Amino acid sequence: MVKNGYRKPMARPRSFDEDEVLRVARDQFWATGYAAARVDDIATATGLGKGSLYGAFGDKHQLFLRTFDEHCAVLVEGVRRQLDGPDAGAYERLRAHVAAVADATASDVCLRGCLLAKGTAELSGQDPAVVATARRTFAAIEELIAACVAGAQRAGEIDQDADPGRLAGLLLAVLRGIEALGKGGSSPESLRAIAETALAVLPRP
Repeated sequence: MVKNGYRKPMARPRSFDEDEVLRVARDQFWATGYAAARVDDIATATGLGKGSLYGAFGDKHQLFLRTFDEHCAVLVEGVRRQLDGPDAGAYERLRAHVAAVADATASDVCLRGCLLAKGTAELSGQDPAVVATARRTFAAIEELIAACVAGAQRAGEIDQDADPGRLAGLLLAVLRGIEALGKGGSSPESLRAIAETALAVLPRP
């Protein structure tokens, strides 16, 4: 475009897949933790120069928050897909979800653990943005579990006198504990037994 004899330069379109770059950066943070992740290594892994990386995503902290926020959003949506549905079948969806977390943790042979738990444990004492995202994510997951428990109560699969919020809090704590124990190297059999026990203590009618 020419204006007053001056040709304004056209903005150059980005020549990289933003989602792929974020995935690679996320995996780097996931593997090493935030502090140990080097921007040089992220740039090399993504194939971008440091200038391009900074220009597109900001500094290391901004890049981490972007990947952490998106990972947490995907995590919540995955739980929603597993638990949402009609009252009929709510208990089986809940059972399947708890079992799936135990199975996924048991199959994590690299002991990578959960990025949500890993990032929160490392940065919660110094990064309010990470704390806010973690708190929002845990609350969303707990609400989804509580809604599924309430559906199972309406379907007559769980005692209607029980508090769905408290049961959801218990299950969330168990699931987070399973992930922590898996990171510590607990056996797959132990993790699956914990999941089964948590389901067994839910009050049935």
